[in-house]
Amino acid sequence: MRLAAIDIGTNACRLLITEVAHEVNEKPVFSKLNLIRVPLRLGFDVFEIGIISKEKTEMILQTMKAYAHLMNAYKVEKSIAVATSAMRDAKNREEVVRNIYLETGIEIKVITGDFEASLIYENHIAENLNENSNYLYIDVGGGSTELTYFANKELVFKKSYNLGTIRLLKNPEIESVWNELKDNIRDKIKGQNKITAIGTGGNINKIFSMSKKKEGKPLSAELLKDYYREFSACTLEQRIKIYNLREDRADVIVPALLIYIQIMKWADISEILVPKIGLADGLIQHLYAELTT
Repeated sequence: MRLAAIDIGTNACRLLITEVAHEVNEKPVFSKLNLIRVPLRLGFDVFEIGIISKEKTEMILQTMKAYAHLMNAYKVEKSIAVATSAMRDAKNREEVVRNIYLETGIEIKVITGDFEASLIYENHIAENLNENSNYLYIDVGGGSTELTYFANKELVFKKSYNLGTIRLLKNPEIESVWNELKDNIRDKIKGQNKITAIGTGGNINKIFSMSKKKEGKPLSAELLKDYYREFSACTLEQRIKIYNLREDRADVIVPALLIYIQIMKWADISEILVPKIGLADGLIQHLYAELTT
């Protein structure tokens, strides 16, 4: 069975095409066939003027047309498409979503932050780890950050916060959201035994790649702080040149690191695992579960 997931995020839009093999009495095996990323950067419109501009709307439309062709080429049987924080906040989201459907046949669901947090958990990474430890999923995007806390093999706490990389670039002083995040962590998470963070999102994946760590090895909070200090001391142009970063990564990686560092600090977490998964992976799992249950 071939499935596809489209994640229209605040910074980028991703298409993940996956082959699912399922033998009788065996767990399904998910194999990625292709992952395509287009840096639409919708948040720069929405968090500044409140709508998705005509230019960005055309970019989304052309991207969806390309994705539709790719899904046909790969003979995808079922697909799902969702939009997150930027589209949630856009005053003209219904018009944009309707036009895309009429032009491409792709039906986009604008999902809530809580559902977004649930989709990250759908990857069930923590279930395969040490059952004596507790795990905090931290998913940092362009418009929001999702926390999902997993303890004693149960989902204990999940919440979405309007705190993302592009939001911070546009408005560095989101004090009320920072305070809410800190208070929730201290009330729900801090003080629990053996908490390990699980980081998802393009920025933490990039940091993991740069670190040259072996797959499955955690990154330390101190290493994240070192990267934060290094990148903060550079101009955008220097980050692009010295670290070979794309422009749409070089600007958001600093606020992303800040969010991860603060969350780990408040939760007294010293290490973060980076399984290189994202919302699109959770969407595939969610779609497969819908089709088979």
